[in-house]
Amino acid sequence: MTDLDQLTQSLARNLKRWRGERGFTLDALAARSGVSRGMIIQIEQARTNPSVGTTVKLADALAISITTLLDHDQDARVRVVPAARAVRMWSTEAGSHSTLLVGAEADGPLEMWEWRIEPGEGSESDPHPPGTTELVHVAAGELTLVVDGTAHTVPTGASAFFEAGAPHAYRNDGGEPVEMTMAVSVPPVR
Repeated sequence: MTDLDQLTQSLARNLKRWRGERGFTLDALAARSGVSRGMIIQIEQARTNPSVGTTVKLADALAISITTLLDHDQDARVRVVPAARAVRMWSTEAGSHSTLLVGAEADGPLEMWEWRIEPGEGSESDPHPPGTTELVHVAAGELTLVVDGTAHTVPTGASAFFEAGAPHAYRNDGGEPVEMTMAVSVPPVR
């Protein structure tokens, strides 16, 4: 199965799942999104690859992120996304582009951080409030991400998502500095 086939299958499965969770009929989703009922059926049956615009309309109508709609494995507590699995959403012949690295659902505060970790160093964190998620993208070096005692390798160019309600740490076990970008989403106080 090619990457495009896998993406088509994931989109079909996730669109059907989220439409069901929201209790939307085909007609209701078509009305909310502005995407025809016929196109939604084709997408849910994995018979077409919709445009970025159509995908955005559907995600917005379902009140979820594009990442969630395209996600291959939504149930993983920690998901490392290799550079090759990042989704190029837009590009031009001149070289402009946008790439969806990694994302997660969130409705509360969202923070973005820039980190540099020198070789042999690290930082530990206590669990954040339940529902907190973190996203990391490694620009240089190789990050060792430890979540609830399990180490995950995140190489240069890869991204990861994890639920930060467990103890976690960032380590540099390599010989060159780790440079990464991190976003933290904290659920709203209810």
